[in-house]
Amino acid sequence: MPHPSRRQVLATALAAGLPLGLHAQPAPSPLSKSPSHLPRLITIDGSITEVVYALGAEAQLVGTDTTSLYPKAAQKTPKVGYMRQLSAEGVLSLKPDAVISTTEAGPPVVLDQLRSAGVKVELVKTEHTWNDVKAKVSAVGRAAQREEAARELQTRLDAEWAQVTRQVAAQSKPKPRVLFILSHGPSPQVAGLETAADAMIRYAGGVNPLSGFKGYRPMTAEAMAGAAPDFILTTDLGIQALGGIDKFWQRPELALTPAYRKRAVVVLDALLLLSFGPRLPQAVQEVHSRLYT
Repeated sequence: MPHPSRRQVLATALAAGLPLGLHAQPAPSPLSKSPSHLPRLITIDGSITEVVYALGAEAQLVGTDTTSLYPKAAQKTPKVGYMRQLSAEGVLSLKPDAVISTTEAGPPVVLDQLRSAGVKVELVKTEHTWNDVKAKVSAVGRAAQREEAARELQTRLDAEWAQVTRQVAAQSKPKPRVLFILSHGPSPQVAGLETAADAMIRYAGGVNPLSGFKGYRPMTAEAMAGAAPDFILTTDLGIQALGGIDKFWQRPELALTPAYRKRAVVVLDALLLLSFGPRLPQAVQEVHSRLYT
């Protein structure tokens, strides 16, 4: 059986927990040795790595995890493995001063070993709210010793967030029913409450028709017929895993939905859609615009 790609691992991890375009993508730059007077950083989460680049602190990065795929320059950094399967030896070999991650990183014993070795470990609680973004920016600012830059970045992001939330609130049309499908394997699943996908649907002005459970459940014909979604929300990796958009619509469960009759699907990059990083305003606006235009 082929091993999943790094992007497939990323999307599944984000979902299980993810255009304004006000910020240009940081220009790729070669990995360089971190300045001797600034902390050496390892980031364990793609959205936190994005914050490092947004702060211009990429020269301090000595390593990232396999979910760190944006911007492209992050893909060239030394990798310490998948965020839930870290090893203390791999992390410590890069001699970091600080490791920044979310509470989804692990295993816990490895994090304890890092602390015992004198590494500062910053963990951000995952709640799938705007506070996630604030906490990530603040955590990176502290660990990188760039607090002022972090405050300036947060001010800009807050302005973006205020703009997009006003736009969503001003929408007078009935809210569409939006169902998220995670389809990176042979058995697609649908998202209930307390998932990144559920939060994204609500922020973008939609309604998740699967409110009777938390987390993810297998996609069944009964679930699809009962949910009756107007739109399907999914990731680009999910579409690729199923063999393309035509193969996606050939799933028999989808034929039972209003979305099937209109071929109404919203497909976004998994990291953009589900990571709740600094591009969250952009992701919300993108989904909102596709639901209402």
